Amino acid sequence: MVVYVNTQGARIVKEGRHLLVKKGEATYNTLFTYKLKQIVLFGNVEITHSALAQILRHEIDTVFLTQNGRYLGRMASPESRNVFLHKKQYALLDDTAFAVRMARSVVAGKLTNMATLLMRIRRSRDADIAGRKAREIQDLLPVLEKADNVDSIRGYEGRAGALYFEAFPAGFIEKQSFTRRVRRPPTDPVNSILSLLYTFLMNRVYAAVRVAGLDPYPGFLHSIDYGRYSLVLDLMEEFRSIIADTLTLSLFNLKILQKDDFYEEKPQEMAIASGEDITRIAMADVSKDPIGWISGNEMDSVAFDIPEQRMDAEATAAKPMGKYPVKLQREAFIRVIEAFEKKLTTEFYYPPAERTLTYADVLIYQAGHYRKVIEGEAQVYQPVLLK
Repeated sequence: MVVYVNTQGARIVKEGRHLLVKKGEATYNTLFTYKLKQIVLFGNVEITHSALAQILRHEIDTVFLTQNGRYLGRMASPESRNVFLHKKQYALLDDTAFAVRMARSVVAGKLTNMATLLMRIRRSRDADIAGRKAREIQDLLPVLEKADNVDSIRGYEGRAGALYFEAFPAGFIEKQSFTRRVRRPPTDPVNSILSLLYTFLMNRVYAAVRVAGLDPYPGFLHSIDYGRYSLVLDLMEEFRSIIADTLTLSLFNLKILQKDDFYEEKPQEMAIASGEDITRIAMADVSKDPIGWISGNEMDSVAFDIPEQRMDAEATAAKPMGKYPVKLQREAFIRVIEAFEKKLTTEFYYPPAERTLTYADVLIYQAGHYRKVIEGEAQVYQPVLLK
């Protein structure tokens, strides 16, 4: 169970074996620690010493974000004691051939999923640009297969990303102000949602990496750097289109998010006043949007993309555009959280596991698969692919 707490001024206190979310004398929720896998805190939320001890005792991953969803840090359970696995991870950083194979597999999965999503957009929106850009991305795959160094692979990933976001706007039923990917700060509603969902996704992938007993720092596609979760960022790549980007399209196309749900944060302007906890909001079922299905077979009868992610040290945040950050109103923020969790509970048959899994299950499965590659039990990393 993953719990999000975003009531500003709330406190998490211990009561017996449970945790209570309180504000003043009012109790908003009771958290059963034996059920908790992760707590995500937004902004001004306090944890008392006794509650903190309870969280640490039960090894509950606790994530701290700003009120608007930017990652600050976390308290996690003790590191995996498997020093031999960690030693293997770091030793492989110096194995050029292995690094190339791993990075190539990760990028091939990402490119394939981007192209598949764009082809769905072409069919459902009758958008020629999406088809053209999908074919250009597909044309990079044979070249990627011949790449003999990680820098070249990163270059192909960057080229594909540029092509992808040229066509991504065609997936919206109504025209949005989105023209290109802008991260820090996001200056339009679509970029704001993409950044928020990528942060949520990173937190879940991090948790999956820890479940697998892996060290989150040594990766192969994303260059290693002080404090960078390179492995987490590597494993995120195949899921960006599958989870975050399809969900972004659903949130706008199903009108779960609309223009009034966003505001510009101008200098000297106070953020929206925090209010009481919002009860669960009825919304359209984002898991039913056919563009987001893991398998494309259903499309035959239907008409109609955080923490720094760059691969190298030089390519950092986008150039400033002279615009103000665009952020979510509080009620809309809660709707996005609920939609993300609903997306992760969507089930589909996953052939490698030979059973039906949710997206949340597959995050853990892929981290375990990655570990098998590291340990030599599997030869090639196989990413999750949209069909």
